[in-house]
Amino acid sequence: MGQRKIRVGELVKRELSGLLHGRWRAEAVSITITEVDVSPDLKNAKVFYSVFGGRESAAKAARFLSAVKKELRRLLSKNIILKYTPELNFIYDASAERAMKTLAILDELDADANAVRNGEEREREPGGPAEENAAKTEF
Repeated sequence: MGQRKIRVGELVKRELSGLLHGRWRAEAVSITITEVDVSPDLKNAKVFYSVFGGRESAAKAARFLSAVKKELRRLLSKNIILKYTPELNFIYDASAERAMKTLAILDELDADANAVRNGEEREREPGGPAEENAAKTEF
């Protein structure tokens, strides 16, 4: 059953993305469906989404998705032939946001390492991630 659950999840993900960006293009332009986890009985689906923008955009997307949840399920039932159309539960996925923060920190550390290799002292911006990390480690 595990393989079927994965295939149904990918199918629902593809269809939801197509529906959102086809029918609600203006509202869904910043929303990306990252993963769909379908329950073993295929009656419920956790739909993980990420949003381009800040917290305000994420809150706006959450309101939008909860408003169109029933319509999405209805349209999904027309496009996908299953015994049960899964109940959709939308969950914000902050992993892309965390990844961007991690990459920014790694880039700064790389720039610092290059400056040390070149014998230069690099100016740090006040309040940047390196200063925040240094403040946390000081006793």
